[in-house]
Amino acid sequence: MKQRQLGDSDLQVSEISLGSWLTYSGGIEKAEAIACVRTALDLGINFLDTANVYGRGAAETLLGEALEGVDRTSYILATKVYGRMSDTDQGLSRAQIFKQLDQSLQRLKTDYVDLYQCHRYDTETPLEETMEALSEVVRQGKVRYIGFSEWPMDKIEAAANMEDVVPFVSSQPQYSLLWPYPQTEVFPLCADYGITQIVWSPLAQGVLTGKYKPAAALPTDSRASHQTMGEIFPKRWLEPDLLAAVERLVPLAQEAGLTLPQFALAWVLRQANVSSAIIGATRPAQVIENAAAASKRVSHELFSRAESIVGRFWQG
Repeated sequence: MKQRQLGDSDLQVSEISLGSWLTYSGGIEKAEAIACVRTALDLGINFLDTANVYGRGAAETLLGEALEGVDRTSYILATKVYGRMSDTDQGLSRAQIFKQLDQSLQRLKTDYVDLYQCHRYDTETPLEETMEALSEVVRQGKVRYIGFSEWPMDKIEAAANMEDVVPFVSSQPQYSLLWPYPQTEVFPLCADYGITQIVWSPLAQGVLTGKYKPAAALPTDSRASHQTMGEIFPKRWLEPDLLAAVERLVPLAQEAGLTLPQFALAWVLRQANVSSAIIGATRPAQVIENAAAASKRVSHELFSRAESIVGRFWQG
């Protein structure tokens, strides 16, 4: 498993990382989720991503159980703060950061997290308060580095230019062949400030695996058909024309000697500012297939052909 540096930090993260957004917060059985985590570790995936709001603590609790007995220095653990945990608990205030971090550490059964990320920007809390609180938990040793997810450009820049605070080293945007938008402005801005990307949904919630077929019933074991996961599945990604375009990517992947998921992941990893692509897996076999993408390199010509096929579905 190849590794890349995470921003201006001393963390070397695997090019493929394992997430827990929908799958490990109740989407699949616990035993299967733990098997996926252990398989990832066996394959050299050292970066594990979660958030307090995933299942309101359920995903963190599962990871804490799955990692019990594993050498803490052998993996890099990331979680997030901001999401609504109760009617009174949400946001990036000093009080919330301190409270939610301690609860996350308890669920994860660890004394520290390697990366603590602001899940979204909090418009109700001054940026200075958020950055000072994050800096304090780093100095306390509870957090090694900090990052953010889906922040506005001006807030990224404002935080990066703030004095006497710990700087961000990572950004976590949605990024895939069907959602390429961050590469235009976010990636270059982050590069200027020593921030690299940990991208989520690089397979467009499974659409770029090719499992969804035009005018066909949804697979019964898919996210789109799941009772809870399907509620937030982008319906426009299931439109027949788009699914037909995704099918046209399969021959390109075969030409590169890859499966379609591996090809889609390789497209994401072609970007130097991307440190890792977060996959979500419901079965160990999926982890194994996706992990193989870390060693694959594809010609620019094949990627250009892929972009010409799906580019008409890009917005704006």
